[in-house]
Amino acid sequence: MRRWTLLAVLTAAATLILDIFDVDAAALFAGLVVAGLLAIAGRAPRRRTSTDDPDAPIVPRWAFVSSQGVLGVYIGTVVDPETVSGLGSSWFPVLVIGIATLAISIVCGGLLGLHRDVDPLTGSLALVAGGASGLVALTREFGGDERMVAVIQYLRVALVTVTIPLVASLVFGAGEGTVEILPASWADQAWGLLLLGVCLGVGIPVGRLLHLPAAGLLGPLAFSAAAELTGIAGDAAVSPILLTVAYALIGWQAGLGFTMERLREIGRVLPYALVLILAIGVGCALLGVALSAWTGESMFDCYLATTPGGIYAVLAAATGAGGNVAFVVAAQILRVLLMLFVAPFAARAASRRGGGRRI
Repeated sequence: MRRWTLLAVLTAAATLILDIFDVDAAALFAGLVVAGLLAIAGRAPRRRTSTDDPDAPIVPRWAFVSSQGVLGVYIGTVVDPETVSGLGSSWFPVLVIGIATLAISIVCGGLLGLHRDVDPLTGSLALVAGGASGLVALTREFGGDERMVAVIQYLRVALVTVTIPLVASLVFGAGEGTVEILPASWADQAWGLLLLGVCLGVGIPVGRLLHLPAAGLLGPLAFSAAAELTGIAGDAAVSPILLTVAYALIGWQAGLGFTMERLREIGRVLPYALVLILAIGVGCALLGVALSAWTGESMFDCYLATTPGGIYAVLAAATGAGGNVAFVVAAQILRVLLMLFVAPFAARAASRRGGGRRI
């Protein structure tokens, strides 16, 4: 119990610090880093039962699946009709560009999977351009290495978040903006608890019935998105406290499996991953040019619409420059949904056909 308490206290402190710097999914990143450091130092919580599998989960199964469900419902509540309608007649070009982004991600992930320390599935999931927190949550159930995926996904998010304001200023001459996120009312959070209970109670069993991998995430996500699009969800909002706890548990699940040897392996992979992340960024920028030519939207809006992550930085840049915020946000949401629902299956299919020489 003392080890769990230490883990919780340090994670809470790290989350507060990261929140100051507006880090996306701060609790997940804090949980990952704190749990990893404690695991390497031999101060992390131990497994309750003996096992010969060093990758066996330490976080209780019910807690991890519940955390997946909370995250899935949260993502689903973002898909409201007003936001989606921002695409207007451009929905088809945005969908095609989203599929092209997926293809670039899978190809680059396949190249990363040629590294001797990365299996093809993990490589593909690690470089999927969107939905970092969701991908970390479902990696284990797809058979990938969630530690590798978590580190590389958050490297991508960090790079994209840092480069967006630089590109906006230096290339497009856009000014900086801020995004004010108003907290949900207690009434909306109470309604959100009811939505959460229904989506978890129905979405998880249905997901398992349909043999969905990561049914704990994808099942509730599908039901909450449907509730939003049909208007049933109303103004329901997931409690920030519950979401923070869910993020932390997902981060712990990945972080507690760290060992010094695994850390060295990830260190050897990072230079290759960095090059491929940059390649994905360049590819997405070129897709933004194509989207602008196809839809007639400004080059700047289409650049923001096709960036491989960094949603809050995207919102700030679009708001500060007076861009078409509705179009940008809708395109980003469509990309994230595409990555979460399609990319894992595409990655698994690609890994089965994979192979090739290790580097």
